[in-house]
Amino acid sequence: MVDPACSFDGAAVEYERGRPTYPVAMLDLLPLGGDAEVLDLGAGTGKLTRVLTQRYARVLAVEPLDGMRAILEHVVPGATAIAGAAESIPLPDASVDGVFAAQAFHWFANDAAVVEIARVLRRGGVFCLVWNEPSEPSPLPAAYDEYLERLHAPSLAKFRSGPPMSEVIHRGPFSHIHEATVDHEQVQRRDDALAYAQSVSWIAHRPDEERARIMRDLDELLPDGPFVLPLRARVNWTVRT
Repeated sequence: MVDPACSFDGAAVEYERGRPTYPVAMLDLLPLGGDAEVLDLGAGTGKLTRVLTQRYARVLAVEPLDGMRAILEHVVPGATAIAGAAESIPLPDASVDGVFAAQAFHWFANDAAVVEIARVLRRGGVFCLVWNEPSEPSPLPAAYDEYLERLHAPSLAKFRSGPPMSEVIHRGPFSHIHEATVDHEQVQRRDDALAYAQSVSWIAHRPDEERARIMRDLDELLPDGPFVLPLRARVNWTVRT
């Protein structure tokens, strides 16, 4: 069975096709000016990276998986893509004004990563977590959503069994964690919706035969699109002390 954290590399094309981006308006919440140098950590195919390049003077994107990083380099040429991991960030001390992690921090919510994030951040710099959550009502059929929820439940329970992300962050040199949300939406064609499902770790990491069966089941449950998905970008940010 594929390591869930590495399974994204085998579904990089589907990840780029099906995953939503983020609203640029969320950056208005942060105390970072347009001249900032920022890092997108665990950047994937650059879903957040492309938004950061619209606002900040210099954007670095660290991504450990070759397949994901290759797509990032192609679709976000305005950013500098770097191979690396959160526990060993290939940047000098105090080299960036902001560190972002989009839909990624739960993969490296550990003390080693927090130490590294604090190391590369300048004092007064911002550490920002952002992830997309679905809002109601879902335009997808109830049977389709319920099937996905059943598949997700075991990994979700395992994720929730760990320490809260805020607890890990507060063990580092960071101030109060601010919380906010920004509503936005994603328009998906039918194939985009199926690509999204294929890209999630709790499907992508399964053996080929099981994954193919799941995708056949989803294909049967999904009508023609397009679908307008209401989303909420949840933004948590704190300042390096």
